[in-house]
Amino acid sequence: MTQADFQATAPQPGPSDAAPHIALSQQDVMDAAHAGVITPAQARALWQRWAQGAQRVAGVAQAGMMGAPIAAGPRFGFVNVLYYFGGMVAIGAMSLFMTLGFQAMGPAGLLAIALAYAFACLKVADHFKAKALVVPAGILATLAVVLVPLALWCVQNLLGLWPEGGSRSFASYHTHIDWRWMTLEFGTLMAAAVMLWRYKLPFMVMPVAVTLWYMSMDVARGLMQGAGWDYKFMRDVSLVFGLGTCAMAMWVDMRTRLSESEESRQDFAFWLYIFGAIMFWCALSLRDSSNELGKFLYALLNIGLVLLGAAIGRRVFTVFGALGVAGYLGYLSHRVFQNSLMFPFALTLLGLGVVWLGVKWQRNEAAINASLSRWVPEGLRPR
Repeated sequence: MTQADFQATAPQPGPSDAAPHIALSQQDVMDAAHAGVITPAQARALWQRWAQGAQRVAGVAQAGMMGAPIAAGPRFGFVNVLYYFGGMVAIGAMSLFMTLGFQAMGPAGLLAIALAYAFACLKVADHFKAKALVVPAGILATLAVVLVPLALWCVQNLLGLWPEGGSRSFASYHTHIDWRWMTLEFGTLMAAAVMLWRYKLPFMVMPVAVTLWYMSMDVARGLMQGAGWDYKFMRDVSLVFGLGTCAMAMWVDMRTRLSESEESRQDFAFWLYIFGAIMFWCALSLRDSSNELGKFLYALLNIGLVLLGAAIGRRVFTVFGALGVAGYLGYLSHRVFQNSLMFPFALTLLGLGVVWLGVKWQRNEAAINASLSRWVPEGLRPR
């Protein structure tokens, strides 16, 4: 059963009052909206409610034959806090917190440990996923992805393929920018793609996003080897990588939202949005415009990020956009209007106006989101 077409059955109050079975499609509901019977926002909400009900019925029926369905997305509860805290400690132990004493085992010893850890993690992830414990399964599978750069570093050192001049300590992978790490990063991305295809667990995208962030710095360092260190070039490369990562996140978002499979409709784009927005916004904010027009355009762009976050249902853009606007207002108060007696009062009125706008937005959120959604592809509209 799909969202494109399903049977909507009216309730049956009694045995003598048999209700007819009416076949409805999404186009029928939207036609009712165009005819003015209901609003477009109500049409979308109504169809989503019907579709979710049909999916739950289908999921219960399928569970009787194939076992429990995939669990819903994680919630911020005590159990999940324990899951993620323990998982991040384990991930950090094999990456950020790796000690020199541990590395004294040499590449061969580290490779054996990495492969054993990865094998054990994937076996436990299989067990958890079969039990519909999606969060711990995702954490264990993510730990296996995190071990890929360590295993690749060991293999390169054992085969004598590690480039000259590179660090002899794997712990430097997380602390030093070096173009030589790119072989590990490409290998990690390829391995992560294969394991994501195999397990389809959203948290596994986190090391992919972190690897893209690392790669943005290492690529820039490789391109400017002969020119020396140039933070402006690093900043600009980070901006390009941030835009690319956000574009990738939107592509993934569209595919997942339009997918007919419940397993594929999980939020695989979350971590890509987070790190893409960080790379793009930080690089943009570090650009020092020499004129007021440039700074004003920066503020307008951040307002656009706020609206984009509302239009596609991604708060990360709204948060960074709001920070950018607040930074611009701070610049105005301390530089442009530092001697103005009226500016604090004007800023107070502006702040109260934003609060009033928030009240109006909350009261009309459905209609506003529906209006904004018209400007984005259907696959990026909020669920």
